[in-house]
Amino acid sequence: MTAQSLHPRVRVVWILRAALVALVAALPFAAAAYVVDLPRWTPVAAGGVVLVVGVAHAILKYRRWSYEIREDALYLDRGVITQVRTTVPLVRIQHVDSRRGPIERGVGLASCVVYTAGSRGADVRIPGLTPSGASDLREELKRLAIRADGEDAV
Repeated sequence: MTAQSLHPRVRVVWILRAALVALVAALPFAAAAYVVDLPRWTPVAAGGVVLVVGVAHAILKYRRWSYEIREDALYLDRGVITQVRTTVPLVRIQHVDSRRGPIERGVGLASCVVYTAGSRGADVRIPGLTPSGASDLREELKRLAIRADGEDAV
């Protein structure tokens, strides 16, 4: 299988999150402008800078994100500043969920979460899938994990 990219609408999800972060980042500047008598444009400028950085990050993140399923493992490649390559051996997969948060539902997307044997937080999330794509991926990983576990059994 070749490397799969995410659905383009995932950028909308990430940009909406960036807008929410920009709004939250502007609030302290708005309070300071009221209390300390800063210029009224200060909160807008602060929020604008955070929004521009967030949107740029979302676009670069989309370009970098990919996943691939091979015979032995699930491979993830992602990251903007720090590139992260994750290999999840199929024999380590314990269960797989598909998930749809409120923003994802709003744009018609879902995520697939792969839980692995290991320490706390040993899971990987593949965002930006269509709901049917997330279900198909969940079923394929489940099937491959069961087959890999059978081959690895003593």
